[in-house]
Amino acid sequence: MQVHEAAGLTITKVSVGPIDNNVFLLRCRSTGKQLMIDAAAEPDRLLELVGDGGLETVVTTHRHADHWQALAAVVEATGAVSLAHPVDAPGLPVPAGDPGEVVRVGEVELEVVHLAGHTPGSIALVYRGPDGDCRVWTGDSLFPGGVGNTQGDPERFASLIGDVETKIFGRLPDETIVYPGHGLDTTLGRERPELPAWRARGW
Repeated sequence: MQVHEAAGLTITKVSVGPIDNNVFLLRCRSTGKQLMIDAAAEPDRLLELVGDGGLETVVTTHRHADHWQALAAVVEATGAVSLAHPVDAPGLPVPAGDPGEVVRVGEVELEVVHLAGHTPGSIALVYRGPDGDCRVWTGDSLFPGGVGNTQGDPERFASLIGDVETKIFGRLPDETIVYPGHGLDTTLGRERPELPAWRARGW
């Protein structure tokens, strides 16, 4: 488990399941309200992480099953609202509302960014702190070393790399911390020089 502090927000990261999915619990430091990103697996462990503070919202970044194995159990136990992009929502085990353009966790706003390609309805969540701090949760759309898997489909790859370039790299500073759906964190500054190579290789 890793804990990161941002202005007004405590971020707890845990890895669960057989392919080490990252789950993030975001807690508003002013109100104590909590939001989870990708209830991927091991529901008992995730509920222990939530603790007595309750859980208002679970955001699922995309419809692939490794990202929602614990979703039904977590929603049932906490009464949390399930949110996902409308295109991917039918693939989830519980009904999911449309997150719209902004999701709130207490007093903190998270911008919802649609990144089509890994799945049609993949989303990222962007936090912009009052101190200039910027963080983005990218699901399986952006990792250290490249964008998400598009199964060799050139149209899907073009869509994903285009969205990632314009909506993430084109709008957020190099200092932005990237929290992917699997593996290690990175920053946009670390990855930005490799964008031409990613495009050239086609994955």
